[in-house]
Amino acid sequence: MAEETPTMLTYVEQTPAQLKLNVERSEELTAELVDLYAQKPCHSIWIVACGSSSNGSQCARYFMMKYLKREVKIVSPATFIYGEHDLHEDDFVFVISQSGCSTNSIEALDELRKLGVTAIGLTGNVDSDFKDHADLVVDYGVGEETVSYVTKGVATLAQFLMLFAIEAGARTGIVSPEQRAELLNEMADAPRRHEIVQQETWDLYKRHQADFTSMTVVNHCGFLQGYGIACEGALKFGETIQIPSFAYEGEEWIHGPNLQLTPNYTVVCVDHLTEGADRIVDIYLAARTVTDHAFIVTNSERVDDDHAIRLPFEIKEPLMMPLYVLPFYQIIAHQATTDLHRWEKHPLFEERFRKAISTKTDTIDQIMPN
Repeated sequence: MAEETPTMLTYVEQTPAQLKLNVERSEELTAELVDLYAQKPCHSIWIVACGSSSNGSQCARYFMMKYLKREVKIVSPATFIYGEHDLHEDDFVFVISQSGCSTNSIEALDELRKLGVTAIGLTGNVDSDFKDHADLVVDYGVGEETVSYVTKGVATLAQFLMLFAIEAGARTGIVSPEQRAELLNEMADAPRRHEIVQQETWDLYKRHQADFTSMTVVNHCGFLQGYGIACEGALKFGETIQIPSFAYEGEEWIHGPNLQLTPNYTVVCVDHLTEGADRIVDIYLAARTVTDHAFIVTNSERVDDDHAIRLPFEIKEPLMMPLYVLPFYQIIAHQATTDLHRWEKHPLFEERFRKAISTKTDTIDQIMPN
């Protein structure tokens, strides 16, 4: 009997086990990158990434800044190549591509070599094309993921970057042994939380299937790590459901993009659960004065349960929340696309656009055939 073809859901459901495995081998998983980072004092960290790799990095950025006490800059490969590469001699730079086949990321590795900087590549596939362009290839611990609409890879990337911050912080004396133990202990609970959010999301989807299968334009809002989650949600909705889907920092949204809001729009907000959390709830409630199609991830009592994803567990470090909130977006993207029969793209896109320009090397067909 032939095995079933994996889907996005396959890898959403596999994510808790991979998160568990990775936190249990935190020191081993991050050792190569930590060793290099600890060789000399770091001025700032540059992450060169786009798409879901950029979003996963955005999810981890503020955690990294907090526990490494360094600025973390995220720049797209093309922007880095075309001009934004004025590096300080003590900056720490790495390029991310889950597949290791993204042509722009490969070119960014080549650019690092031209600049005389160690070309470090983080990937989920160490035998990919990255190996021919990087001085050091680091496996960030995604395991296997053969569906191009990545899910497990985003959560495990965010986790790897957080684990790197913990271990590098511990190695350089910024994170105390007690802090390290507390952070790893809370992260060890992320798999359980992920499974809870999966169920919360299915319950929400069943209550509002009509809303989620009638979306025309979606605006996503958040601050800090909530914005990182919103960025990945916007990408997933756009590439799967095939509707206009945009992420905004909360204040950015209410300073212009909100002017197009109508009762037909969908608005999704992600509460970051720290300073400023009341503001994202204010934004959500304001959106609801215009559209009934508004939803939020929050524990705020100001919000009704019917339109909310709740996080019913003790959260000591909210900056970790992407590890278990991402399935909210991933499940809805998958199920709405399935219910709407939208996995196929427009015929002209398939016939013309794919042939006109490429973003991956030919190796992608072996790495992500689905």
